[in-house]
Amino acid sequence: MSEEKAKAKFSIHGLNLRYQNFHALKNVNMDIYEHKITALIGPSGCGKSTFLKTLNRMNDFVKGVTIEGKIQMDEKDIYRQMDPIELRNKVGMVFQQPNPFPKSIYDNVAYGPRICGIHKKAQLDEIVEKSLKQAAIWDELKDRLHRSALSLSGGQQQRLCIARTLAVEPEVILMDEPTSALDPISTTKIEELAIQLKEKYTIIIVTHNMQQASRISDYTAFFLLGEVVEYAATTDLFARPQDARTEKYITGRFG
Repeated sequence: MSEEKAKAKFSIHGLNLRYQNFHALKNVNMDIYEHKITALIGPSGCGKSTFLKTLNRMNDFVKGVTIEGKIQMDEKDIYRQMDPIELRNKVGMVFQQPNPFPKSIYDNVAYGPRICGIHKKAQLDEIVEKSLKQAAIWDELKDRLHRSALSLSGGQQQRLCIARTLAVEPEVILMDEPTSALDPISTTKIEELAIQLKEKYTIIIVTHNMQQASRISDYTAFFLLGEVVEYAATTDLFARPQDARTEKYITGRFG
């Protein structure tokens, strides 16, 4: 699918975000395309995670934040036309450190559906199995669903957290450096999973690993000091960067 024909899941116009006096995001304008993986790259502290958290209004919880501009999801303004709880049900998030609840594997996955009012065991059983299968971890966990999630390895915990996100049937999955705490084998599994999941979901991933961005993403945005310096199809951005700063960053000359 070409960029022209791809449907925008998010359209961001003139986005500025300040933490009191610190201007963290500066005039961000971009479309994020449906059923694609979009990678956000750039040095530490350049605004990637801050931008990610604007997409499900996680920055609402940060004191002293002011936001200007417009973020539309499916042409609805997420700050003016969407309830934040409704938005977060549609836009799930997977964090850098796996964060399973201190509950059983089953109860971790069933947690969101129960909050949404689903309590019938047969229905929950079906959701738990489907979500773990989508997260490519059902075969590893199906015989120990009632053991503590904290007994799992880091890579298994992260895939469980992805299953927990999928259980409430979001449309978008935000991933904030989801493999930075994992070993290479677990990292490969998460990357393969992301590629499979984009058939059903729109995925936006913050990564410090440029090889990861080039391996799995369809589009890449390079952030620097709160600005989007360059945003393009991943193959184009890495092969033919249009901005000298992008070229310096992806060739390892700074950052």
